[in-house]
Amino acid sequence: MLISLCLGTTSLLWCKKKKKRHRTSQIPFREPREHRSSAWCFAEMPLGRQMQFMLLFSRQGKLRLQKWYVPLSDKEKKKITRELVQTVLARKPKMCSFLEWRDLKIVYKRYASLYFCCAIEDQDNELITLEIIHRYVELLDKYFGSVCELDIIFNFEKAYFILDEFLLGGEVQETSKKNVLKAIEQADLLQEPRHEYFNVPVY
Repeated sequence: MLISLCLGTTSLLWCKKKKKRHRTSQIPFREPREHRSSAWCFAEMPLGRQMQFMLLFSRQGKLRLQKWYVPLSDKEKKKITRELVQTVLARKPKMCSFLEWRDLKIVYKRYASLYFCCAIEDQDNELITLEIIHRYVELLDKYFGSVCELDIIFNFEKAYFILDEFLLGGEVQETSKKNVLKAIEQADLLQEPRHEYFNVPVY
């Protein structure tokens, strides 16, 4: 009788230890937050679904850049742009950067004289969209060196190229700033010989 009780208690203890081991083995290992790079943390974020569109406009309501990731007619695009520019510019500086519009959420942020405005679906994360906007501004700032509105006006094709290297189909395709800037530098190197070829005088 005593032997059977001892065997029963040891088997219970062994089963409990086995369950504990099984539970602890399911926890994934992660590095401490201070040891992770910013690009790795950005890549770890659940980036949700695709962005609907991105607009850049000035305080005067002048459209500087537009990128659409959903098929819309030109008439509908102009209507959306006009409505959003008026809505965002009418808001006070201390108001929230998120607002509900139609069946979408609008996320915007002002940098100097430019407003960066994005439309996302209702279930998407607004804070991640703010990070995407900020990352795009960082890329522009790295390329142009303290970017301003005039850089976007006179070099709009570069601004589009940087955006296309960063976002694809409304989703983040490259989280590393170094890789994006490297791709742009390589494109610039290919573009320079082309300009030299076309500028050669013909005798």
